[in-house]
Amino acid sequence: MWICYYGVEELGIEKLTDKEEKQEKIVHMFDDIASTYDKANRVLSMGIDIQWRKKGCDKAFEILGKENLGQITDVATGTGDLLIYWKEQAAKQGVNIEKFVGIDPSVGMLDVARQKVDFAEFIEGKAQELPIGDGSTDVISISYGIRNVVDRVEALEEFHRALRPEGIVMILEFTKQERSGLVDKVVDFGMKNILPRVGGFISKNYEAYKYLPDSIEEFLTTEMLAKELEEAGFEMKYTKSFSMGISTLLVAQKK
Repeated sequence: MWICYYGVEELGIEKLTDKEEKQEKIVHMFDDIASTYDKANRVLSMGIDIQWRKKGCDKAFEILGKENLGQITDVATGTGDLLIYWKEQAAKQGVNIEKFVGIDPSVGMLDVARQKVDFAEFIEGKAQELPIGDGSTDVISISYGIRNVVDRVEALEEFHRALRPEGIVMILEFTKQERSGLVDKVVDFGMKNILPRVGGFISKNYEAYKYLPDSIEEFLTTEMLAKELEEAGFEMKYTKSFSMGISTLLVAQKK
């Protein structure tokens, strides 16, 4: 999870002007850490991210209010973690899902995903160029990946295109927060000093985790991301901040 949270400008590629080149560098970094990705997630989040993911799934099902869904598409799926929780929570909620699809530009991540998730179809592809048809999916999710999309606005428009009428987009992300209290300072200290060292040790890619705190500060606030969703044709249905503002859930519905 945590490696997903560094932003484009923090990858040492701010001098590049071509967006495609920037995006390709991000993809290569994911390829490089694919084998240690899941281990780093669980250690760095202490498993708390699992509850965040389950909450996002449950809220999407609640808003949709349907017992049968044709397809759930997880974008920037990485190793397919969220698809596992989509299936588990659907079973608990009594929701039948015909098809699960995971999309990611990283071949390395998809190789790992295919080894551990046997019920989903995995496709190499970008968020801003989804390899699925118009109005073909009931749900699009993206967990801790929207900040790695260079053409974010184009990606949100793609989500709108691919969703069926009244379809749901569910986003989990680190959004920029105003921090001033004692607890906030403790959180900031951990993010800036502990997480990079632990993540770097596990992944052998210290630089990627080193820029995590700065990337959060460079990203959008929850309100700004919600506005972009609305401008892309969505109606905001739910926002929720978790664990002292570390993570934010946004759920929006296609108008």
